[in-house]
Amino acid sequence: MECASCGAGIDHCHGTLVVHPEGGFAECTEPACGDGDRVRHALIVDCQALGRGCGCAAEPGKPWLRQAS
Repeated sequence: MECASCGAGIDHCHGTLVVHPEGGFAECTEPACGDGDRVRHALIVDCQALGRGCGCAAEPGKPWLRQAS
């Protein structure tokens, strides 16, 4: 089954964008995605909403998480 955006040829990602407001960066759960642009992602969450939390607030400016999973 193909999603509507795939069928329409729209540039998008099926992963979830994890935004790190304290660290000033975003990353995607899809390993093949190299673009952290919000427009390409239908699912966007704040890193602090993750069940295990995030270390970016504990160590400002030093992002410890490079690939969300």
